Amino acid sequence: MTDRRGRQFRGTDSYDDIEPDLAVLAGMNPADHDREMLRQKIIARCVPLADHIARRFGGRGELADDIAQVARIGVIHAVDRFDPARGSSFVAFAVPTVMGEVRRHFRDNTWAVRVPRRTKEIQLMIGDAVERLAQRFGRMPRTREIAAELAVDIEEVTRALVAANGYQTTPMTPVNAEDGDETATAVSALFGLEEPRYEQVEQFLAVQPLIQRLPERERRILGMRFFEYRTQTQIAQALGISQMQVSRILSRTLTVLRDQVFAEPPPPHAPRTVLAAAWSHA
Repeated sequence: MTDRRGRQFRGTDSYDDIEPDLAVLAGMNPADHDREMLRQKIIARCVPLADHIARRFGGRGELADDIAQVARIGVIHAVDRFDPARGSSFVAFAVPTVMGEVRRHFRDNTWAVRVPRRTKEIQLMIGDAVERLAQRFGRMPRTREIAAELAVDIEEVTRALVAANGYQTTPMTPVNAEDGDETATAVSALFGLEEPRYEQVEQFLAVQPLIQRLPERERRILGMRFFEYRTQTQIAQALGISQMQVSRILSRTLTVLRDQVFAEPPPPHAPRTVLAAAWSHA
């Protein structure tokens, strides 16, 4: 069976024609019974998107059904908050909305390290800001854009982003073979296929100014590992050192970055931290 554009259906959905329904929904009277029926129809259509995203958070000590329920709540929020008048893609808005809902669930329930209250507050604010900016730009926002949206310093946003690794985690489950459908394609088109350390790559993008201040060898190893996706063995061969040395350098460098980011903010008139100094030259 094919749709009007000739694309074959495989029991899944790419959501590339859902915006007209959302536009109709936005124009209906909230008290109209037909509006609620259309809303429920749209939400039901988007459930596979929520389930797909939920599977990407598997293996973290939470029941799969619980994660799926949280993701579906995220879909409801996405349907209710989407503004079709902006002319942006629904999927570009829905994916960060659902992912934000799931990540908030983990952060609220499984914090493993002490994180300053201010950092947690900004982290909660970031979720809504990302939703707004994703709808506005049709892509995931950059750190500076999030900071501008929240009217806070970029250093505070970076602390909150890096704090994403401050809760108990296990490697993110890769996309399953059965996810090779149009739902998976719709998500991957925005974010790409996630390797097990995707979240660390995400955080390194946020602390790029700090990375630029590292010694050349450390910067090169980080780049090869997290941006060229080379294995430790491949890095060792390229640099003429042992795999164990690569492992130690990575571990030490990650610790340095984490320590710098989580350093307590200085008093208003105190000398700037390394992080603040780095951003003044970014």
